[in-house]
Amino acid sequence: MRKVNWRHFDLLLLLATALLVGYGVLMISSAVSDSPGLQELPRRQAVYAGIGAALMLAATVIDYRHLRDFRYPIYFLALGLLVLVLAVGEESYGAQRWVNLRFFPIQPSEIAKILLIIFLAAYFDSRQEEIASFRTFLFSLLFVLPAVALIMAQPNLSTAISLLVLWGVMAFVAGVRLRYLFGLLAAGVLASPALWALLADYQRQRILMFLNPSSDSMANYNVWQAMIGIGSGGLLGKGFAMGSQSQLRFLRVRWSDFIFAVIGEELGFVGVLILVGLLMLVVLRLLRGAMRARDMMGQLIAVGVAALILFQSAVNIGMNIGMLPATGVPLPFVSSGGSSLIAFLVAEGLVQSVNLRRLKVEYPLASRVGGSMP
Repeated sequence: MRKVNWRHFDLLLLLATALLVGYGVLMISSAVSDSPGLQELPRRQAVYAGIGAALMLAATVIDYRHLRDFRYPIYFLALGLLVLVLAVGEESYGAQRWVNLRFFPIQPSEIAKILLIIFLAAYFDSRQEEIASFRTFLFSLLFVLPAVALIMAQPNLSTAISLLVLWGVMAFVAGVRLRYLFGLLAAGVLASPALWALLADYQRQRILMFLNPSSDSMANYNVWQAMIGIGSGGLLGKGFAMGSQSQLRFLRVRWSDFIFAVIGEELGFVGVLILVGLLMLVVLRLLRGAMRARDMMGQLIAVGVAALILFQSAVNIGMNIGMLPATGVPLPFVSSGGSSLIAFLVAEGLVQSVNLRRLKVEYPLASRVGGSMP
């Protein structure tokens, strides 16, 4: 505690995050205001936020550099959690993604994403002298693929893709050669027919519905309702708890996957603009932490958390406005869900740990990402 400078704690990042969490609790309460059986969701979300805040403080106090020595136990813990959900997890909506602990059901894939950020940051940091070698590229990918395979077995395509995107961003920033990354991308495109065969039936259906929305209106029902709600919101919206698509329950899963549509309908373009602005502020502050990190591990932790928040936000919003296929990706800090909220708050605590132990002068993010942030 005496070795850190608390003046470097990012209060603006904390404030933006707190506003997002509060925004989420408020809109969840609106989404379920006339839904018997769901009235406890806002209170639960507030409780999860309190737990997450306490764990975020704990992660801030811990010196992230000590985690470097525990990178392999952390990695196997992530895989163990993913195996656990396949062994004893509960099935819901055709997928087996949750483990019921009675008092708190958890989604291990949300926790695994944060654990893998720590592992990859420590792994690339330990391979700095060989960061451009094919061996580093290949081994880092081989470490991620088992987690991707276990998540696909749930099945959970969107989270599996988010892990691959997360690995790609962190590998790029660490300094892995671009030709290896582009080569892998080209190989993925060529192998797409085989990958298509590995998808579950409902996953293929969602993609086909996105490519041809008019072919089966019922299969695309939620996306249509979300777009109707957002489009009818106008500039200022219909008012809190006054949305027709949400309050009359045309929009399903409105407290989680489609919370963005509730915001667009009830608070309009202004409400959406505030939401997106807060999300972008969080991402920028995380990248600022990466720019000022003491070492590569700190840089990559901050970059990984920023990339994950940005990717999930883009996917969730894109789905709500019909620009991407329907997925189960939650909107960070806003969608109802304890595992996701707590995991992101802990991840931000890790970035705050990086902030507290930063250098007095700014450290370049990577040779290919220069500059500084105010």
